[in-house]
Amino acid sequence: MSETVTRRGAVFYGEEGVAGFTHRAFTKSMGFDDEDLARPVIGICNTFSELNNCHQNFRELAAAVKRGVWQAGGFPLEFPTISLGEIFLSPSSMIQRNLAAMDTEEMIRAQPLDAVVLLASCDKTTPAALMGAISADVPAIMLSGGPMLDGHFRGQTLGACTDCRRMTAEHAAGVLDDETYRDVESYVARSAGHCMVMGTASTMNSLVEALGMGLPGNAAIPAVDSRRMRLAEAVGRRVVSLAKEDLRPSQILTPEAFENALTLLSALGGSTNAIVHLAAIAGRAGVELPLSKLDEISRRTPVLANLKPIGTYQMEALFYAGGIPALMNELLPLLHGSAITVTGKTIEENVRGAVIDDPDVIRSRTSPVRDEGGLAVLTGNLAPEGAIIKHAAASPGLMQHRGRAVVFSGLEDLRSRINDDDLDVEPSDVLVLQNVGPVGGPGMPEVGNFPLPKKILQTGVRDMIRISDARMSGTAYGTIVLHVAPEAAMGGALALVQDGDEIELDVPNRTLTLHVDEAELERRRRRWSPPAPYYTRGYGKLFLDQVESAPRGCDFGFLRGSDPVKVGIQAKF
Repeated sequence: MSETVTRRGAVFYGEEGVAGFTHRAFTKSMGFDDEDLARPVIGICNTFSELNNCHQNFRELAAAVKRGVWQAGGFPLEFPTISLGEIFLSPSSMIQRNLAAMDTEEMIRAQPLDAVVLLASCDKTTPAALMGAISADVPAIMLSGGPMLDGHFRGQTLGACTDCRRMTAEHAAGVLDDETYRDVESYVARSAGHCMVMGTASTMNSLVEALGMGLPGNAAIPAVDSRRMRLAEAVGRRVVSLAKEDLRPSQILTPEAFENALTLLSALGGSTNAIVHLAAIAGRAGVELPLSKLDEISRRTPVLANLKPIGTYQMEALFYAGGIPALMNELLPLLHGSAITVTGKTIEENVRGAVIDDPDVIRSRTSPVRDEGGLAVLTGNLAPEGAIIKHAAASPGLMQHRGRAVVFSGLEDLRSRINDDDLDVEPSDVLVLQNVGPVGGPGMPEVGNFPLPKKILQTGVRDMIRISDARMSGTAYGTIVLHVAPEAAMGGALALVQDGDEIELDVPNRTLTLHVDEAELERRRRRWSPPAPYYTRGYGKLFLDQVESAPRGCDFGFLRGSDPVKVGIQAKF
């Protein structure tokens, strides 16, 4: 640490009078001594929970981090924050992301920490931890729990939960019998770790490396591989140096770092959810990250990662092929290589020399999976503030399509009618789901990849254009337009769509058009009224009152920006 900077831990334990006496005495009650109290205090923010399957290995990882901290001369103290298990939470884990970010920020802010290790892995825990740490702006480093091992079933390599969806569609179509469908549950998720396809968890933990907030290798080492434990020890050693150097997130998370993240996101064909999370993280860092920047970068960046749901392989193969460092080394001409990272070195120094060991898993720029990035930003009168499509995971024949709208007013309407034999629907139609955005959802649930009508599946059709203001799991696929803004519950044009309207999707030209004249839309707008709020009290009401739109990251306006913690004692006895 710089000679001109005083450690928070040193002030906390070194204060005179009853305050310092009490701080030392109560810490000694846990078995620590004066030698321990003189070390840099390293917080280990542990989001372990038995209601979060992705974080099963976090107790062991925390212990490994502590070993590294002790080795480097630090004083590790573990503390819990909210854990968001994607599978267990309803109606949407997105509602609690901001709450988890507040928890992380306030625990870092309130406690005498000189630096912090953020243990997070599942979809919302990673962005929440980064958001909180940025706003507190104490030296911080991220450690993922790692992806699951591949699933295997009757000669097939399975990925959670891309193949959960594929198998369910086949079962609904009558191709897969009940017994086989149930049997595959035991094969698709066979180890600790987060989803092993390039879903949201894998995407966000990969972007941690591009943002400069994690050590090289953070993303792809499998959760149960011993190298994950060794990485955790290395994180523990490095975080002590971060405390001494006083290298803070605000110095790392620059506009260039976010452009690097968008470049890697494009090359991965990563999750659409990452767009929302990066916007929120950038908002905490004081960086503007408009959707236009994503589209600009995506158009110039080829997809190089041959990973499900748009490719063939999964995270285990990516690790063996060289991981994110090898992919970023191939991307260096498109990156800001001079961007600083938590290693104290630049992106280029971190990845230069990383080798691609399997050129089919990680492609070269001259032999890409796709010539441009996997995501596109759409605008038009149906989405004046933007919408997103993961066109790399969509049907090529639907990239320019005009069809008749079949409208569902919300999830209950969808559930009650989607498999009705009398539903008036054809494969060429456009399915529209309203009122599932940040406010309408609530929390923008992952229902954008809602299923096709059973009567359509039974004809052999497996994809139709689906449009909503919801999100989609990063493990999902299909011709699915998401994040339509403004959302329906706030009076956006999506709320005005009616059965039979003509909708045109044109991905090459980046447009989404509702072919209804403005006079008719204005008549509909005058008749429209918002849906009743889902929450009327508590945190849910706070969420509905304060959440911003998807293009702004669905954060709370009052949480944007940072307020770096001050060194010193906040209160005296």
